Amino acid sequence: MTKISRELSKRSIDAEKLAYCYTCGTCTSACPVVRVFPRHFNPRIFFQKLSLDLENVLTETGLWLCAMCDRCHKRCPHELKLPEIFSLLRKMVIERDYLPDVLSKLEETLAILREEVPFPVVYSWLCLRPCGEETKRSKFDNIVLDVLQRSLADYKKKEVTPLPKTRKEKIAIIGSGPAGLTVAWELLKMGFPATIYESLSEPGGMLRVGIPEYRLPKEVLDMEMQYIEDLGVEIRTNTAVGKDLSFNDLLKEEGYKAIFIATGAHKSRKLRVEGEDMEGVFHALDLLRQVNLRKRPKLGERVLIVGGGNVAMDAARTALRLGAEVVQMACLESREEMPAHEWEIREALTEGVALNVSWGPKEILGDGKKVTGVKFVRCVSVFDENGRFNPSFDETVTKVLEADTVILAIGQAPDLSFLREKTDVLGGRAIAVDPMTMETSLPGVFAGGDAVSGPATVIEAVAAGKIAAASIDRYLRGVSPQSTKTDVRW
Repeated sequence: MTKISRELSKRSIDAEKLAYCYTCGTCTSACPVVRVFPRHFNPRIFFQKLSLDLENVLTETGLWLCAMCDRCHKRCPHELKLPEIFSLLRKMVIERDYLPDVLSKLEETLAILREEVPFPVVYSWLCLRPCGEETKRSKFDNIVLDVLQRSLADYKKKEVTPLPKTRKEKIAIIGSGPAGLTVAWELLKMGFPATIYESLSEPGGMLRVGIPEYRLPKEVLDMEMQYIEDLGVEIRTNTAVGKDLSFNDLLKEEGYKAIFIATGAHKSRKLRVEGEDMEGVFHALDLLRQVNLRKRPKLGERVLIVGGGNVAMDAARTALRLGAEVVQMACLESREEMPAHEWEIREALTEGVALNVSWGPKEILGDGKKVTGVKFVRCVSVFDENGRFNPSFDETVTKVLEADTVILAIGQAPDLSFLREKTDVLGGRAIAVDPMTMETSLPGVFAGGDAVSGPATVIEAVAAGKIAAASIDRYLRGVSPQSTKTDVRW
């Protein structure tokens, strides 16, 4: 067994699978980080080197660029837990002092991020996941926090010079989430005047309202949003396109030559069972939005989360921080099938969240006004023989979980009502675009991020934004690649 295999085995990671990796490249082809940092990150090559020369791998900057999105693991034919291995290696660097100067390597990583991402500290905070609670911090957390906080301090010291606007054509961006910010930043570097329209009172989109404070401090987001504005991106908050102004207003009255739609996936999916409208029933996105906008929703002592994804984990851990005494989760999937990141599940379990797997909600119970619990039936399979989501149940096996608050986290979708039939949508679920250009069925109107792909990761939104910005530039110069419009599903 190699040195790395022994280390992985100690951490309960199936290291023997590394020996069966035949470098098919599936991890690299699935990786959105590669699209953003092609010169600095390649998982296939990284893992080729891993078993040959551990110390050399631990000195590579690419070790710190992984976004922990889990796409490589989900597509790997051997089901290697690649993000888990990256996380372990990062901690090994610090624990074993493989690098004489970890701080300088992290600084080098941030320099790369500043070249390619409009919010490098936010990105680092999310992918490196330092613990913000002082009593729980490890040596790894302290070192990472030191670098990131020093980077934040640089924002306060520097006088930002706005980038010159050398192009006449104005571009409107609808939504200030990761995709919208990336497009605005990329276009600004090309010399275009870019204006973002945001319906919320503060910029950031899902970074602002969908990610809890314990995962991304608002101070970090605020400083990077201010930096983007100081560079010259105009952000108009409290302005909803489709309500406060129309597409025609943007194109005709405001004189924009192109539009990018990046409205995200802020709409909660309905469970559609009896009792969903009772007092004490929340949708997870609505709960997170209230908390992130500095409101404090009143929860009961016994909270039940329905769902097993990342949003469900965020809702469960947020409920604990709001004072809930008992927090349980119930989901259709088995423990191995749960869609949440493994590290999110582990951290939720560590904090005291109880899991109930392979159960499907049948009915929300109550006294006619207020919720008292949920009745579940046994889920025997989540996917059919073709791998499609098609749950089947054993109705004879039931279970009731008592709760005075129920939080539904069964999925989210884009809210496309503002489009008013102006561009193609896919069954009301997402905007159809050309995968090469991100252009919609309307000439000059582009789209990306969760509004196209459905709920995805920050790095995927950044990658889509970069494609769209380059395409908008080509469109305004009259240069357009030949392609067929279809849906994007990365």
